[in-house]
Amino acid sequence: MTRGVKRILLVGKNGQVGWELQRTLAPLGEVFAVDRQGMDLTDPDSIRRVIRDSRPDLIVNAAAYTAVDKAESEVDMAMAINGSAPGIMAEEMRRLGGALVHYSTDYVFDGVKTRPYVEDDPVNPLGVYGVSKLAGERAIQAAGIPHLIFRTSWVYGARGKNFLLTMLRLSKERDELRVVADQIGAPTWSRMIAEMTGQVLACSTAPKGVPVSEVSGTYHLTGSGSTSWFGFTQAILENVAQRTHSPPPRLVPITTRDYPTPAQRPANSQLSNAKLANVFGLVSPAWDSQLHLCMRELAI
Repeated sequence: MTRGVKRILLVGKNGQVGWELQRTLAPLGEVFAVDRQGMDLTDPDSIRRVIRDSRPDLIVNAAAYTAVDKAESEVDMAMAINGSAPGIMAEEMRRLGGALVHYSTDYVFDGVKTRPYVEDDPVNPLGVYGVSKLAGERAIQAAGIPHLIFRTSWVYGARGKNFLLTMLRLSKERDELRVVADQIGAPTWSRMIAEMTGQVLACSTAPKGVPVSEVSGTYHLTGSGSTSWFGFTQAILENVAQRTHSPPPRLVPITTRDYPTPAQRPANSQLSNAKLANVFGLVSPAWDSQLHLCMRELAI
């Protein structure tokens, strides 16, 4: 697929990013969107059947198994959805002569590096979730089709299950919140991911644009700047206080060791967006300004 997209298959239409993509992809072509009922990502036959029936020029895969801790005990399911399914999509697009957009994660890195990770830094996932997402990346690359893999981090939005909504709920239920302060990354609004994806594809499918086949590869796509989970929570509570004029719960910084989880998290999840800016001329907005916009939409 180079230009003139006519039909787009959006997988994962009800997820945080998928929901936003339904709007941003609409100007680019006819969008055929499916949820888990429309395409069972644990069933290769279901994946192939939907793709062969819809015959898209482009697949945008916004579906994923994202239960990081549960993945440690649901290895087969995580690998099927995050690892095998993207590979099957890529194989089908090779048959159709199309392209694939896919979303990956900061969890493909181990977090040992002290500076933001760039796309060609060595990968070393710490848990099953990261291993499964890396498997998906490699399966797409092995198919040899035009593709865009966007690695993102700390995704939140106005719907679904995410850190923002969890903290908003807990802030109403508790007088004190204890939040990890020694993991660093960039909170990323799902709408920003969808909008920047739409901008990239609009450039790549325009008559005089650079086709996906010429910019095929992996890109980091996150909010700019960085903070800790503690800092993210602090910003959330400050936004709430400004809008409601009510005192926030007490916020206490803790270490990763104080909050053990089944899956190990990378201490440094910072991803450099420089490649995205150099290739497409797109600069990611600051994470805190995006949070403000999202919370304003939530009417908090």
